[in-house]
Amino acid sequence: MSTRIETIRAVKGTRDLLPEEVFLWQRLEQDARRVFGAYNFEEIRTPILEQTALFARTVGADTDIVAKEMFTFNDRDNESLSLRPEATASVVRAYIEHSLYNEGRVHKLYYVGPMFRRERPQKGRYRQFYQIGAEVLGADSPLVDAEVLEMLVEFLRQAGGVGAGEFVLLINSVGCPRCRPEYLKTLKKALEPVRSGMCADCQRRSVTNPLRVFDCKVPADQPIIANLPTIIDHLDAECRQHFDRVTAELTQRGIEFQITPRLVRGLDYYTRTTFEITSTTLGAQDAILGGGRYDGLSEMLGGPPTPGFGFAIGQDRLVLVVGETAKQSANPPEWKESLAAYIVWLGDNALGAANELTRKLREQNLKVAIGFEPAAMKKSLGMANRQRARFAIIVGESELAEGKFQVKDMSNGQQEAVEAGRIPEYLKAKVEGSKIPSTP
Repeated sequence: MSTRIETIRAVKGTRDLLPEEVFLWQRLEQDARRVFGAYNFEEIRTPILEQTALFARTVGADTDIVAKEMFTFNDRDNESLSLRPEATASVVRAYIEHSLYNEGRVHKLYYVGPMFRRERPQKGRYRQFYQIGAEVLGADSPLVDAEVLEMLVEFLRQAGGVGAGEFVLLINSVGCPRCRPEYLKTLKKALEPVRSGMCADCQRRSVTNPLRVFDCKVPADQPIIANLPTIIDHLDAECRQHFDRVTAELTQRGIEFQITPRLVRGLDYYTRTTFEITSTTLGAQDAILGGGRYDGLSEMLGGPPTPGFGFAIGQDRLVLVVGETAKQSANPPEWKESLAAYIVWLGDNALGAANELTRKLREQNLKVAIGFEPAAMKKSLGMANRQRARFAIIVGESELAEGKFQVKDMSNGQQEAVEAGRIPEYLKAKVEGSKIPSTP
């Protein structure tokens, strides 16, 4: 009696990105690297595993991220470790650990990679999710805030070759350690008479971290939250001046925005400017990226005073937005790089020449495939079609005898004999749309 072996599936909240999906992800990452590079950002790569204390200290022990969502465990040395739920704290930790502050310059860093939070899986939100983010360390000028926001808008306009559709920049200021304490007193006082009518999380937050009340998404709490005092009305002179300069710069650069007084973001380390960019494509889960200024984060980690400003893009959601935008586009882009040629070899005598041609084409950085088993012409051309090859190159006994191989355009069926030695430059010119070199 046979025993059925149970199949193993991906962990809840994670998923596989198959080759036909990955091409868009790669395209967006290439777009980010190109646009961010134009603004003089450099890539940094940090571990996905960090000491739990890093996030408890920076993100905030009372945030849902630390209290409920982190994947945390004790290793064999009984050290508490966590999979990173976000990357800003890791970047700042690396900045301090490697004494980058001694270089005497502003550091503009970006990253691409997976993050981990044990959230309830839903559309565009996973327990292993991906972010594209950037941080500017070492400058507190409002011009930094404006330039980064300008860079983000430019990236979204170019994303995936079709842009990210209709998006809205929401911006606010959450003040600083000087003006925020007085505001928090005011907020706590306003929460006292309405606390009992709010959800359990808000009742707890109203005591431990009242600013987090503005993160609440419970519909019944929204009328109460709408009547609470906002921090933007309680900024001190310096924070007000900073925020006014940021918004003036955005206006001067032609960047549209909406001031959103109750936007506070979900992390405790933010100061002054906070922002989100939302898309109408996603429905209720509309935020595709967010960030802000964190001028005290370095000091939280034992580093020198270092102002910072950054953001993180939810790549999972951005892929959804760009995909939907492409469907509505008159000329949707082809994200998958097509196969330049499929090499058809007919008979064992042709295999050596076919392999040599394949190697020479690949040396030209052309994407080429060749069959591993001998096959008839019809079957080989069918394989070329299934792999969406632009051309099929036929190498058989008669082609070897003539020294010319047949190059067939799979889009229209036309083919011509081309000297074997000329095929690499001939095919490269065809693929790139340039003039075909003449026969010497």
